[in-house]
Amino acid sequence: MTHENRIAELLAEFPVQVQIPVAWGDMDAMGHVNNTVYFRYFETARLSCFAELGMGSIDQSDVGPILHSASCRFRIPLTYPDTVTVGARIGDIGDDRFNMIYRAVSHRHGAVAADGESLIVTFSYSTGTKAAVSDALRARLVALRGDA
Repeated sequence: MTHENRIAELLAEFPVQVQIPVAWGDMDAMGHVNNTVYFRYFETARLSCFAELGMGSIDQSDVGPILHSASCRFRIPLTYPDTVTVGARIGDIGDDRFNMIYRAVSHRHGAVAADGESLIVTFSYSTGTKAAVSDALRARLVALRGDA
């Protein structure tokens, strides 16, 4: 199986995908990509997902996403030169929040470099409080998740 086929297989469940080149400056003194950089990779995929959901900026009602928490399971070290494809998908959807699941796949190795997850809360920026996931957003989340 080619690396391209392996990458596609590893990301088959992720409807949003972004390719990110590994930069020399992403590496730390230990000679591999610093663990904090993986969170930037996930952020890039998350923002691409938000754009796909029409959440690229706070809408007229001022309700938008805010990151509650994030986690990462590091599987293999990345080094320069490489490219990672980072996939994002929607997980559980609650009354005022939803989960996002991420996967970063190394093109050089044809393997998963990291898996991650985050909790996104819908937030009113004018009141500083949580807000309900609107029916319209819920429908877009469900459609992107693929179980509409």
